[in-house]
Amino acid sequence: MRKRINNIFFRVFGTFAMLMLVFAIVLGVIFVRLNQNATREYNETSLTRMAQHIAVRFKNYLIDSNYEDSMEYLAMFGELETTELWVLSNPDSEQPIPAEYANMNDNTYEQQEEFKEIVDSAFSGKTASALFYSPIHGMTVMAVSKPVSLNNRDICGCIVLVRTMEQLDETRRGSIRLILISSLLALGVSGLIAAMLAKRITDPIRQMQAMARDMANGNYECKTGIDRTDEIGEMARSIDVLSDKLLENEVERANLEQMRLDFFANVSHELRTPISVVRATCECLNDGVVTDSEKIAQYYERILRECGTMERLVADLLTLSKMQNPSFQIEKEPINLVDIFIEIIRNASAISNQKNIKIRIKHDKDIYLIMGDYDRLNQMFMVIFDNAVKFSPEGSTINVSIESGPEGKVSVSIKDQGIGISEEELPFIFEKFYKSKLRMNAKGTGLGLSIAKYIALKHDGTIDVKSKQGEGTEFIFTFDEVLEVHED
Repeated sequence: MRKRINNIFFRVFGTFAMLMLVFAIVLGVIFVRLNQNATREYNETSLTRMAQHIAVRFKNYLIDSNYEDSMEYLAMFGELETTELWVLSNPDSEQPIPAEYANMNDNTYEQQEEFKEIVDSAFSGKTASALFYSPIHGMTVMAVSKPVSLNNRDICGCIVLVRTMEQLDETRRGSIRLILISSLLALGVSGLIAAMLAKRITDPIRQMQAMARDMANGNYECKTGIDRTDEIGEMARSIDVLSDKLLENEVERANLEQMRLDFFANVSHELRTPISVVRATCECLNDGVVTDSEKIAQYYERILRECGTMERLVADLLTLSKMQNPSFQIEKEPINLVDIFIEIIRNASAISNQKNIKIRIKHDKDIYLIMGDYDRLNQMFMVIFDNAVKFSPEGSTINVSIESGPEGKVSVSIKDQGIGISEEELPFIFEKFYKSKLRMNAKGTGLGLSIAKYIALKHDGTIDVKSKQGEGTEFIFTFDEVLEVHED
């Protein structure tokens, strides 16, 4: 029951019903009051004029001592159905109205306080009026008193006109009925308006509630289908956006989960081969299968080589894990790219000389400063040089170019004359554990280019590759140049 009372419909209905009831009652009360005031003013004005006219005529009759005509004149008012005429004598007057003229000797209104007040006012020389309930008539009456004086000072009596206000009472009763009917109509109208308004509010809320349940059950493709320009429409659009974001997150989560599974599968696969080789070699040595000292030395060399492979794999995995971690921050300082390549060329010469490969570097100035980690940048460029030497023929050239680009950026290009990368393989070369099937890449871990990519991202840089089979490969790095140095 309490839940139904808290329902939006009942709240809206209650609010509208209360407003309509208050509005109907206030209007009814105002109408009754205005009608009463208008009726009172009209009857008070009418009776006052009549009393003034009667008082003047009656005064003239008294002055002329014309008893018969005065009685006939007063008798005319006795024929009025709604108005009574009373002539009262002032006992405190020097010349009070004679008793034969006064027609209120039976003290009919003597108990009516309002009547006594207007009579006393008239005896004091003032015209007065009163609206009160008369038990004699069983309804509301209007009474007006007018003083009668034979001279300017002595008030001999007064004229009192009493008119029944049946119309006023009927109006009051009709107004009450009108208020009751208006209240019932207000309830009906408020119920209808509340139902329409509540439906307009609750229908989209139910749609959003159903969508929230679907999203809680993992269905992020649902939509509210609400197209409105008000606050409810804005809320619906926000929920639709939330659904899209959750769907994107779910897809990303699924991709990350698949990447995690692929990562472990690849790690297991990459470790299985060297571990199997080490184990088989150790078993041969342990079982005494190999007795020749030269063979034994070869077996130990194979074990050492496979351990080196696993060591490189684990080191690359640790480096890649750090680079992929969003919370991992590298320590940056101003680094001169020219200094890095001088060291890289010196270190790369050891492997490039074996294939008689020349390394040429071109730069417009001696200082290109960027914010970065020297060792990480050295590692990133060394990965590219290692691949360039590995896949280039003997006697070829590796060209390095460093130059300033637009918007304060610096660009680094490393281009070889090697075998190139096929169009089919090009989109996948930065993926973890991706290795070409070429013989030169047999000893690689498949993590080098992935590590290079993440190091570039950690330095707010980009890495792009251009390649065509048989025409070589070019890696292009772009970084923000932090300082423009002017040479003297």
